[in-house]
Amino acid sequence: MLVREVMSSPAITVRRADPVRQAIRTLYGHDITAAPVVDDSDRLVGVVSELDLLRGEFEPDPRATVTPTSPPAEPPPRRVMEVMTGDVVTVTETTDVTTAIDLMVGKRIKSLPVVRGDRIVGMVSRRDLMAMLARPDEELRQAVVAALREQYPSGPSWDIAVHNGVAELSGPPHEHADHIAGLLARTVPGIVRVRHMRRST
Repeated sequence: MLVREVMSSPAITVRRADPVRQAIRTLYGHDITAAPVVDDSDRLVGVVSELDLLRGEFEPDPRATVTPTSPPAEPPPRRVMEVMTGDVVTVTETTDVTTAIDLMVGKRIKSLPVVRGDRIVGMVSRRDLMAMLARPDEELRQAVVAALREQYPSGPSWDIAVHNGVAELSGPPHEHADHIAGLLARTVPGIVRVRHMRRST
């Protein structure tokens, strides 16, 4: 499965000179946990997360001061450019979903900007992947049936079932047709594996 099949598009972006409070409202209003940061030419320059913005907005409460001689706290950063992460990990639309997951785990990040050349075309997040896996089996079965009907109308007839995201295609042995049907079934977001079952002719 490819990133383009599960990503959210278009990407919600913020600008590096935006006030932190404005960026907070953007993330909260769109119910997202991070956003790509762009410059005035709409080029990707960073990513900012909820935690980055929270750290940038709150300043220490004076009631928590340990001693009256403590130096005053430095004023918190107020612009996105001061709290964003500049070291951006990206993927493309044709990146395999398993690669994106490995990057999220390895880098301990929740979302990845999706780029096409120097243009941001979307974001893929853990939430996107969870939404894909949460699709009901019957909905997935209908999507597999539709994909085979539309993309492979000349193929043989299969009985199709889906259990926990695994598509089971039952039909007479036909290696070439099974291969094509398996590829098409795996393009359905939420289908994690395909099994070919055999029925008697």
